[in-house]
Amino acid sequence: MTTSMPNSALPDEGPRAGLSRRSFMGYVVAGTTLVAAADLALGTPAIAAVPSAPQIPEIYDLEDLQTDAARPTANLIKITVNADGTASFELPRSENGQGITTSTAMIIAEELDLPVDKVSVTLAPARPELLFNQLTGGSNTTVSTYTPVRVAAAIARGALLEAAAIELGSAVALLVSKSGVIVAPDGGSVTYGELAAKAASPTTRQVQVDLKPRSRFSVIGQPVNRVDARDIVTGAKKFTMDLDVPDALPTMVCRPPTLNGSPRSLLNEAEVLAMPGVTDVAKVPTGIAVRAETFGQCIEAIRAMRVDWNPGPVEGESDQTILAKLRKAELPLAVPRVPLLARTVEARFTFMFRSSAALEPFCAIADVREDRAEVWAGLKSPIVAQRNIADALGLPQTAVRVNVVTGGGSFGHKLFGDHAIEAARISRAMGKPVRLMWHRADEPRQGRVHPMCTSRIRATHLAGQVLSFEQRHTSISTDFSHGLGERLTAMAAELPTGLGNLGFSESIFALTQELPYNFGVVTQLLNETDRRFNTGSMRNIYSPDVRCANELVVDQLARAMGKDPLAFRLEFLRSKRVRAVLEKVAEVGHWGRSMPKGTAQGIAIHKEYKGATACLVEIDCRPETVNRTVRDGVTGPRVTRAVFAVDAGLVINPRGLEAQMMGGFSDGLALALTSSLHLRDGHFLEASWDNYFYTRQWNVPPEFEVVVVPSEAEQPGGAGEAGVAASMAAVACAYARATGTMPTKFPINHDDPIRYDVKPFVPPVPAAPTDGLDHTY
Repeated sequence: MTTSMPNSALPDEGPRAGLSRRSFMGYVVAGTTLVAAADLALGTPAIAAVPSAPQIPEIYDLEDLQTDAARPTANLIKITVNADGTASFELPRSENGQGITTSTAMIIAEELDLPVDKVSVTLAPARPELLFNQLTGGSNTTVSTYTPVRVAAAIARGALLEAAAIELGSAVALLVSKSGVIVAPDGGSVTYGELAAKAASPTTRQVQVDLKPRSRFSVIGQPVNRVDARDIVTGAKKFTMDLDVPDALPTMVCRPPTLNGSPRSLLNEAEVLAMPGVTDVAKVPTGIAVRAETFGQCIEAIRAMRVDWNPGPVEGESDQTILAKLRKAELPLAVPRVPLLARTVEARFTFMFRSSAALEPFCAIADVREDRAEVWAGLKSPIVAQRNIADALGLPQTAVRVNVVTGGGSFGHKLFGDHAIEAARISRAMGKPVRLMWHRADEPRQGRVHPMCTSRIRATHLAGQVLSFEQRHTSISTDFSHGLGERLTAMAAELPTGLGNLGFSESIFALTQELPYNFGVVTQLLNETDRRFNTGSMRNIYSPDVRCANELVVDQLARAMGKDPLAFRLEFLRSKRVRAVLEKVAEVGHWGRSMPKGTAQGIAIHKEYKGATACLVEIDCRPETVNRTVRDGVTGPRVTRAVFAVDAGLVINPRGLEAQMMGGFSDGLALALTSSLHLRDGHFLEASWDNYFYTRQWNVPPEFEVVVVPSEAEQPGGAGEAGVAASMAAVACAYARATGTMPTKFPINHDDPIRYDVKPFVPPVPAAPTDGLDHTY
């Protein structure tokens, strides 16, 4: 039996006549076993208190846009109750470590009265009929799926109760469901498995269902380990490279020495083909591909290749030349420098290129035949990837099957199907299945990066009040060619004029950036330029850089007005939720405690994703700490303590939320202090994790605490990206207070001398290591 909700959205004025806030309409869909379809047309509503002078995200934000876009096709996803008493759900999103398969299983278990371990949540393949409803991004998965998935589960439970009433000779109202068993007053019982077929309906029918009140929750809100945790730590978890696809041999690509160069020809093809294990070589737009029996043999073949290359579009460019172009594109500030009697605080910040590579490198398996293709990969926008693969192969989209595989991290990287498209092209060129893996050196040099950007701020204050706060954010173009996850918006973003992509950028910026202070006239504007780089929506998109600049200037305003940074924020905040997390983090972190010279506390806030966050850190900038030695490592200032407070609305899994905040903090710490790419002569110097200095164990604070602040919200907020912005800003503010100098370039160590040997660009990958045990601790 299948249940679904109606395809039309609710009226703006509220629920339909006769339905309470917990009542929903749906359908039991015809089938041979019980199946319930979740209709996101009834997805989480946006409810916001509108202040007198609201900013756009206070009224309608990116969460609302994504949720509304998913509504029309929400009834096409289904929950199935199986004959063994388990429930199955194909989630039209991508799991990349954020824990959404666990939280979704908890939501279903709650409403269906099943143990979590009897709910199987897998990832749906690309389904073009879902339109906007298969994009994973913007921390939106739980926000947009919470209510409709609950409704589908509740409809399934209702159908099981109806079937049980007939089976047990009792009234539905007298039956009790628990842990997959329905019990009658006389002690008679029947399992969900025994009822699955009997509850099925030969026809589709409309039903009404009431959801559980929050007071009866027994699963939602409880700390639960990830459902796949054991498989991950034991190696049983299947990622793309673990899949057994017949004859899909290891494949890698020899890539150009400069960014986005292209191959003219392979000059020694016969020599390469004669190397041990090598089966095939092919030229593709991104380089020279090689297929062999092992990845080690692929690496040796790449190192032996002699390739004639076309130069890339940024040949000869460097950090300095790109920054100069950015500054020419900056929009002007509107408020005069010195309004009558007022004083001005003004600052300019620069944020360098950063890699969004995950621990799992780009990888994909492709099997392309003359009339069809099948691809397996971690993908957050699989419908767009399917269309792009079809276009690259000259096939109809219906002839391409794209299987979404759990990814080993994403951070925005897997919004793009670069790896899947490349694998399909190689498989077509070789006429064989391929198991493509990018080398780690490929990721920072040719992969997706967070764009370089600048942020200018001018604020004016008079008589203890902030009169205006202007921000002009200028960035290398952020690629939004994935659109909202389907063909039309993706094609609009790809228009050759660039205006479509710029429109997306400015829309995303406007829907995410909010300054939750009473600072008089507030304007935050974006301009983007230069589309020659491979960019993407790195975790939290614009917010870490924008918030870092904001909070540093907030500290400068507090100093100019003779106020404590915490007291200043509390005085000017206009959001109760932000105030609550700020007060909590100050309390737990003991704001204002006495600290030695060269050390300091920093504090910052952020408001996004239907929630609020605050972070307090303590940093040690004393010479003996900054200059400490770690073999092959970048040290510098050390954050010694961090406290992070979060109001994420209704929390599904507190343990998962804490993990996301810890990961977000690690990102923010790296963005503030250590991680960046250096552009020299048309290519990035960094290659792999040994010289791209993301947060390491010796840089994380020995003391770290997450406080989940109780929320009155009835709906979940986003969590996957919520930890980054406040963390980066707090670290920057602490550094400024510890050193007496406000940092203006990030990461703070970017201009330090290069402390590593730059790997060669020809060949593009280093030799496979043979002394790994010599580098263990």
